[in-house]
Amino acid sequence: MKAWIFLTAALLSGAAVAKTPLTIEHLNKLNKVYDVVVSPDGRYLVYGQKNGGLAPADLSADLYLVDLQQNNKVSRLTFNDDKEHSVAWSKDSSALYFIAGRSGSSQVWRLPITGGEAQQITDLPLDVDGFLVSADNSKIVLQMAAKPGCETLSCTVEAKQVKAGQQDSAMVYDQLMVRHWDTWADEFRSHLYVADLTAKKVTDAKDLLPEWNTDIAGINEVSFTPDGKNLVFSAKIPGADQAWHTNFDIFQVSLKGGEKVNLTRDNAAWDAKPSFSSDGRFMAYLAMKKPVYEADRFGLILLDMVTGQRKELAPEWDRSISDYKFGADNRTIYVTAQDTGQHGIFSINTSFGDISKVYADGTANDLNVAGNKLIFTNHSLDKPTDIYQITAETGAPTALTQINKEALADIQFAEFAQFNFPGANDETVHGYWMKPVNYKEGQKYPIAFIVHGGPQGSFGNMFNYRWNAQLWAAQGYGVVMIDFHGSTGYGQAFTDSIARDWGGKPLVDLQKGLAFITEKEKWLDGNNACALGASYGGYMMNWIAGNWPEGFKCLVNHAGLFDMPSFYGSTEELWFPEHDMGGPVWNKEGDYQKFNPSALVDNWKTPMLVIHGLKDYRVPYAQGLGAFTTLQRKGIESKLVIFPDENHWILKPRNAERWYNEVFDWMKLHTRK
Repeated sequence: MKAWIFLTAALLSGAAVAKTPLTIEHLNKLNKVYDVVVSPDGRYLVYGQKNGGLAPADLSADLYLVDLQQNNKVSRLTFNDDKEHSVAWSKDSSALYFIAGRSGSSQVWRLPITGGEAQQITDLPLDVDGFLVSADNSKIVLQMAAKPGCETLSCTVEAKQVKAGQQDSAMVYDQLMVRHWDTWADEFRSHLYVADLTAKKVTDAKDLLPEWNTDIAGINEVSFTPDGKNLVFSAKIPGADQAWHTNFDIFQVSLKGGEKVNLTRDNAAWDAKPSFSSDGRFMAYLAMKKPVYEADRFGLILLDMVTGQRKELAPEWDRSISDYKFGADNRTIYVTAQDTGQHGIFSINTSFGDISKVYADGTANDLNVAGNKLIFTNHSLDKPTDIYQITAETGAPTALTQINKEALADIQFAEFAQFNFPGANDETVHGYWMKPVNYKEGQKYPIAFIVHGGPQGSFGNMFNYRWNAQLWAAQGYGVVMIDFHGSTGYGQAFTDSIARDWGGKPLVDLQKGLAFITEKEKWLDGNNACALGASYGGYMMNWIAGNWPEGFKCLVNHAGLFDMPSFYGSTEELWFPEHDMGGPVWNKEGDYQKFNPSALVDNWKTPMLVIHGLKDYRVPYAQGLGAFTTLQRKGIESKLVIFPDENHWILKPRNAERWYNEVFDWMKLHTRK
């Protein structure tokens, strides 16, 4: 196994010219990276670049090519108003395949690297949502919406035409889920189709799952078997119970269709992301062990295709794997995982299960293996995303892109640091502080106390566009973020500890963490602080209002849970409250009343800003309205901001700007009196 060394972000970023604090306008002008894919021969890297940091993901974006053998020369490949995405390389590295809407619908296109115009590969009557091309370029697998029971494309097309011609607006359901995130469900499901690749456009395809009333997990969880004759994919078994379980399985189906073989039938928890080593010897996939739990630890399972032996690699490593790639030797697997406030890269030896840290400073994603190189994206609290590589010879990360060099030339980022303290039960809890950009020794500064959602999540060392800590530092606040009990990246027991204890240990952690850091960092004014959070963080604002009413000058509650019993009946993924609250709402031993913010409104007195999107189906807007109604009826200073066209997140650029400004104005009003 090759030796890798750990390096700090300072080696990547270099010295910065500090002139202007980050503003919303700066944030909106940043470019974002997506679809980072290395060619099979390791010579080229292609990536997508989207303009506008706050812009929705489906707006205009183009593809860029990096020649890794020509001093990392960058060339722009596409110049269209459309967004090219879902990039894949041909096996011989001579061409790119991607999805674009150039012809009026989302279809697959092919672009030769040697030059010339992109050619449309598919011309299907349905939008293509994802695709895979076989190693010999003879087959294409397509992810498209299907009407369960339809054997042909034309059957699904006719069903869509009937729906479009419906004279009334009724939507009829006979099972859950009826809606998800911000979309009401319809009768169509995401299926896998297969077609031959020839010199002609693909105009027809065969549904491999025609009778299945279920969705595949996504094309990124589909792989060809080494012989090219079958597919493996992740999905839930069709059934009326999908809303209250998390049992995704790995299935195998022939490209000819027919029986679906469940390869993970014995595991009642979540199985995901199957893929094969390049020599065909191993199939790997991720697996959880706890049923009905979406935040269990993902372990890495290796199935030997010769012996049939199935084993978990590094079962004692207490980290949950996000993604993985086989190394060039097929005996090393590189994985990404959260680790103590970072999201890093690690290597696992498939024979012995040895774990080695490759890189873990900031947030690493989009992992690619190119011979002896690892190529990945990285960002941190003071650095937006760029693409980097690490070679075995040097062990040092090298920046391959500087896509925001000009936009960041005059930006001053705030200083930050990670800290830890004895939290609930005197167990170690971590957090981050960030100094205001106008920091002067000897002065005290108001605090933006940001509480993350999830609740099994973490703010961590990342560059976030929706809750960017640098923007509060630019407003003159000291920022404090605590990874309370329940946060991810600190071991599975720590993550699990919030279940059945939403209002217990996390609140203690927040109280002890704020007291600890204001005592240690004297520039933080603990008597002049506002707390703010979204989703579970918004729940915590409501919980703080009833349990810590003297703690803050103001609260900001975005999409927060207010009344737990009514939340259960109106949310969509029932496995989430049933795991964390102790069963369905009618379970008398559950926690829906024990940790119910609406039961403690007699204690409320802190001014609160409430923000909600009307299309939020995870935490429906009545939760925010209930909190605001209570505040108004009790005569507590409060304000409600509703976004009719937003969901659980504020995604539109102008709405995001308004969101930030409403929050800043509210905090300024209460911290600078």
